[in-house]
Parts: sequence; C-alpha cells; structure tokens
Amino acid sequence: MANTIPHDRRDQLQQIQNGLLQGETIIAVYDAVGIGTGFIGLTDRRVILQDKSFAGRNLAITSIPYSKVSAVSLVSDRSFAGNFFSTGKIAVHVGTHTYEIEVRGVDKTKHIHDVILHYAR
Repeated sequence: MANTIPHDRRDQLQQIQNGLLQGETIIAVYDAVGIGTGFIGLTDRRVILQDKSFAGRNLAITSIPYSKVSAVSLVSDRSFAGNFFSTGKIAVHVGTHTYEIEVRGVDKTKHIHDVILHYAR
C-alpha cells in the first residue's frame, strides 16, 4: 500500500496512516518547505496539514473536510504569462481563514490543487 501512495517522507506517510478514520484512503502526502514547514496530506475525505510554526514550539495537525473548503488557489510569484506552477504554493481557503503551503515540485502543486478541487464540490 505505502509504495503506491505518492509521498516525500515515509515518517509523514506513517503519521497520516496512524490517524486515518475507518474506511478513509490516503491519496498523497507531500513535505512542505519554508517557514513553519510540515506537510500536507490528502485523503478521500479531507486535507491534513501539519504546521510547526505555532507559538511555543507547538505542533498543529489540522484536518479540513473537503466540504468546508471554499476555494483552492495556486499561488505564484511570477506573471500569468510565465510558468504559473513554478513556485509550488497552494492556498486552501476555509471560511475566512487561508492555509498556505509550499511544496517541492511543479507536479506536486498541480496534483494537490486538482485533488482538492475534485473533492471540494
């Protein structure tokens, strides 16, 4: 099972596996880069974010059911005429809050965007 799930780090994949709900399936787990790095996990039911930037060196695992996602954005520091997927940033909008995460690689960014868009109907 683990060999067929796209992921960057085995320990992050195992952390998501350990917290699955009954009948839930992992789609992908990607390592985050930048300030407050952690990871983003995608299942068939929710987006799971690990953020290490909380005060007091606390760690937060946030689960966002797809039904609560109001929008998903590809964030780019380039013009629309350039390579839009170059930065690898995704913004997940939930109500008035936006979770932004950067991952390594253009393909991963597009995959995250497309999975969230598919399930957040």
